[in-house]
Parts: sequence; C-alpha cells; structure tokens
Amino acid sequence: MYSLIHKIEESSPNLDLIVLGDNQSDWSGLDLSQIELDYLKSELNKDHSSIYINQYSRRLFIEIIPFQSSKSLVCEKVRERGAMVVKPLNLYKIEKVGIVSLSSTDFSLELAEGIILANYQFLKYFNHADSKQNSLKEVLVCSDSFEINQLNAVISGTLYARDLINEPLSYLTALKFSEEITKLGDEAGFKVEILHKNQIEALKMGGLLAVNRGAVEPPTFNILTHKPKNTINQKPIVLVGKGIVYDTGGLSLKPTANSMDMMKCDMGGGASVVGILYALAKANVPIHVVGLIPATENRPGGNAYAPGDVIHMMNNTTVEVLNTDAEGRLVMADALCYAKKYSPELVIDFATLTGAAVRAIGKYGIVAMGNASSSVQDDLVKSGENVYERLAMMPFWDEYSHLLKSDIADMTNLGPAEAGQITAGKFLEHFTDYPWMHFDIAGPAYLSTDDHYRLKGGTGSGVRIMFDYLKRKSI
Repeated sequence: MYSLIHKIEESSPNLDLIVLGDNQSDWSGLDLSQIELDYLKSELNKDHSSIYINQYSRRLFIEIIPFQSSKSLVCEKVRERGAMVVKPLNLYKIEKVGIVSLSSTDFSLELAEGIILANYQFLKYFNHADSKQNSLKEVLVCSDSFEINQLNAVISGTLYARDLINEPLSYLTALKFSEEITKLGDEAGFKVEILHKNQIEALKMGGLLAVNRGAVEPPTFNILTHKPKNTINQKPIVLVGKGIVYDTGGLSLKPTANSMDMMKCDMGGGASVVGILYALAKANVPIHVVGLIPATENRPGGNAYAPGDVIHMMNNTTVEVLNTDAEGRLVMADALCYAKKYSPELVIDFATLTGAAVRAIGKYGIVAMGNASSSVQDDLVKSGENVYERLAMMPFWDEYSHLLKSDIADMTNLGPAEAGQITAGKFLEHFTDYPWMHFDIAGPAYLSTDDHYRLKGGTGSGVRIMFDYLKRKSI
C-alpha cells in the first residue's frame, strides 16, 4: 500500500511540518523563538528558497513558492519542491508530516502530490526490501476531503501503472498482465473481461495474432469498463492502450546497443489505461469509460511473422509488413477496430509507439495528433498544462498517409524515417471512424534517471492528464 494524503483533523505541537510561504508571509504563527525567526528572515534575505529549522520537538521544512509566469508552472514547481523534500524526510526517518500554507494561494495539494509521487519505490525483488523502505507513510493537509480523495485516487492509479511497467517479463507475461488488471478491477470497482486466443481468432484480429506468432504465451485482449449509475455520457469514451509486455523487435531484431534493456516498458500505454480506470473507479467519477488493451510479447520465435508478410486486420485491411519492430500499431489497430462496436463519443489511444516521438521532443511531453474537434484538443491541451503532462500537437496532414502506400497490399506498416511519429499515427487513423486522438508516450513513459517526482523507471505517464480531462468533463 502506498503512502497517502490525509486531512489534518487536529494539529499536534510535535508534528513535523512543511511550511509553504512567500516573502510576504506572516511567520508569527509558527511558534518560532526570536533566534529562529531572525535566522529565517536572514535566510529569506539571502533569497534561499528551502530553509530547515530543527526545533528538536519537531522539524520545520520551509519552502518559498517561486514566482512563475503561469499558475500551471507554479503548480509544477511546487510539485518539484515536494519531490526535493522527500529525501530529507526519509533521511530523518519521518513517518508523518503535515503541510501548512502561509502563502496567498494554497498549493498544499500540489506539494503533497509531488511528495507522494517522489516517495514511490519498487522494491519487490530485493531480498532485504525492508531495509530500503522509505520511512514516510502519511502526508497531512488542511484541505477539502473530496479533493483529497480525488488526488489519492489519481496518485494511486499512477503508482499502480508504474508497478506494472516496472515488472519484468519473467513475471508480467500477457496472461499475468490480465490477472493483475483483474485484481485492480476488483479492488477499485471497474469491470474486467478477458478475451483469450480462441476469441481473438474468432474476431479475426490479424494484427494481434501475427505479432503473437513468435511469442511463448498466447495473447489476451482486455476490456475494462467503468460505468457508474450516475454516468453523464450516453456514448462511452474509449481508451486504447498498447500492451506489448516485451518487445525484441521480432525478426527485425532491435539493432541498437542496449535498445532492448528497457523494453519491458512497451506495455506502458496499457498500464496507463489501467491506471486511469483505477483512478476513475476509486474517485467514482460519473463518466462511462471503456479501456481496451491488446497484450502479447513480440519475439523472434520459430513461427514469428516476417518482413514481407501480408496480414489481414480485423476490418479486413491488408497490411504489408516491412518491419516486425513496428508491431505496436498492428495490435493497436485491431483494438481501434473493436472500439467501433461502442459507437464511442471519443477514442484516445496511448502507446510507447515510436523512437521518432522521443527524438522529436524528448522526455518532456506527449506527442499527440488526431482528428477530434478543436475544442476536444484544446481541452486536452489544458489538462496537460494543469498536471504538466504536456501535449506536443503534431501536424496531421493527409500527405502523410501517402507514405504508407504498398505495392502489394492496402498499406504498409512502416513509413520512411522522416516524421515517423506522424506516419505511425496515420496508420492508426486508417482504422478509426469516430473522433480520435493518438498519444505517443514513448518519451516520458520510462526514464533512465529521476526527473523530480517522475522517477527512474516507469512513470505512469498519461494517467494524470486523462484523469484531469475526464474529471473536468464530468462536472
């Protein structure tokens, strides 16, 4: 169980505190001695933004909110401050800390969010995990209980997504992935249906079946449903997540040095969809959402699909395979075809799809494109700014589709090197007939080093932006 945020019911004089303030704050209510107050003021005069005072009965961590050009940037800087204070909190073996705001605007929840996200650990495979366990268990804030519950829901969804991404293939096969989704569905309250290979064959999901041909285990197709009684939308919003639990590249084996080292993360889109459904169910957000996750591994087994093969997709489109490492779009395309049965209001897919997305914008945001209305895109961009999972909108001109023409089939599964993130999106668009957006999370989904509260390993990218978007949509 993760550390969580709770409401301060009554103040304790011995409670360790993080104090949020600015240069105009009144510090008199902190019970500081004159010596401590003088020290604080001298540090402020030196423009120090993080000030530590040990009162022996309690510790004070004073954080000065920096001026920024926008509220969203202030919120992000406060989350980053939360991440920075995690290390001393655990160094001093603090188990419970309160947050007090003395600034003109209360950013307690943003600070708490940064703390909890940065306090995450994945210790499952250590023999002596207890000795590595962070001490911090609880963050106390003076805020509305409803807002706290909502924040705990989205944080938990994000951290469960991280857990799934950080699991190795030796544990998280496609079948095990489905079992884990079912467990989380039981815990949070969303419905899970799992389609197995015979059902996938009956649906003629040629993309998923082709990618699975070299795999050790059969594929699964996971259907997650959140539909509370007070739902506000007549047509569901469908979220599609890429669930490649490990990607070798298939017969087009990944050639770059160390390029397979992190390929357990290739189901990051599927993990994000699980995290989103978990958060929505835990927070009881009144909106009908369906998650679709096609899951398999991509291996160069004896029966593996090969470059030059032509496969028939679920909608009978024929695809010439030019590279078996462009497998994610094949399994996603079948899921996008399946989504048509819901007559959806909107479909959004999440995938660690292309290296081109990483090369385009790095780890700093989500490459996005699609044919949804400008108002939907604007709302998604706003949610991205709110939680700082920013969207980099790509041009989506028709000319990019021409780069997927095949001499022997309806289309190829790979365009040229240029604009690879966009041609991948154009491939997916072919299988849609509804408002749709594509989120390529290849950059931020898995990190090689810590980035404030986005820690090394799986980040759960996509959960927070979608929770913000759907929560605002449900109001």
